[in-house]
Amino acid sequence: MSKDVFFQDLGHLDYKECWDYQEKLFATNVELKLRQRREPESALPETTNHLLFVEHPHVFTLGKSGNAANLLLDEEALDQVGARYYEINRGGDITYHGPGQIVGYPIIDLEHFFTDIHLYLRYLEEAIILTLAQYGIKSGRIEGLTGVWLDEHDPKKARKIAALGVKCSRWITMHGFAFNVNADLQYFGHIIPCGIDDKAVTSMHAELGYQLNFEEVKQKLMKNLERVFGMRLVEGNSSREGV
Repeated sequence: MSKDVFFQDLGHLDYKECWDYQEKLFATNVELKLRQRREPESALPETTNHLLFVEHPHVFTLGKSGNAANLLLDEEALDQVGARYYEINRGGDITYHGPGQIVGYPIIDLEHFFTDIHLYLRYLEEAIILTLAQYGIKSGRIEGLTGVWLDEHDPKKARKIAALGVKCSRWITMHGFAFNVNADLQYFGHIIPCGIDDKAVTSMHAELGYQLNFEEVKQKLMKNLERVFGMRLVEGNSSREGV
């Protein structure tokens, strides 16, 4: 099975518009797998793998296992801070997306790689950990919690720099990760991030004391995703037609 992954950098895009695009790619792959199983003798094409990078305008999203009380703003206050709010179909609790954050959405068929959703999450984390190391930032994991953390062994200092939340059906994934590069950390003060009220959130620029070259970080992250997953990123449709 192909480990080619069609890559698209969507730039700045509204969350709902991007969510709809993800759903379209996801549904196409799921339907194809259902047809493959119904019609095993048919010469049907393989499912296709995709990776989307995007920056969203300020938005808070709540996963299906989340608690709406972890959003600390009412509708009027959301308008005042210029943010939107959506309840969505990924796992996890509440998180924030905004400018200066690399949001990655892999819509991939794990049967092309391995059928282990926990390993999939660890691999996403590993690619981010490797990217941070290239900037001299040591990071790791906290047992029982998803995401990438700094000072992960010290409960008083531990702070999250990347959050993960995914959906998987018939081994097709969607949603993904949010990696704080030059993110405005004030927005995390409007939520209880991921429902965890005793841990801080950070960003690469806050740790290093300067604004990062955003495109450079993207390129390093792409190479690390290729390395960790053994995938090959190929340019997908660079236009937003259908997005």
